[in-house]
Amino acid sequence: MSKKVNKKTVVATVNEALDTTKKVASKTNEFALNTTEEVVLGTIHVAGQWQKVTEKALKGGLKLMANQQDLVFNALDMFKGQLVQSKKRLTKVFA
Repeated sequence: MSKKVNKKTVVATVNEALDTTKKVASKTNEFALNTTEEVVLGTIHVAGQWQKVTEKALKGGLKLMANQQDLVFNALDMFKGQLVQSKKRLTKVFA
């Protein structure tokens, strides 16, 4: 026994399946776009925070380097002063 297939029913079922597929694909695409946007905005926000932290660290590092440089030059100036004084003393002793 064979049954006749109603073409209208088959076409309606296929059209309904296509409509459902389009709706699901559209929702999936919208979800993907929203998620991507959230991730990008979050990344930009975190990168901005890290940029501020890095800027503070660099400024602090530069201040530290400047202080160390000042200490070195002050030490060299004192050493130079002592060397000049020692030269004068040695010149008097051996002159």
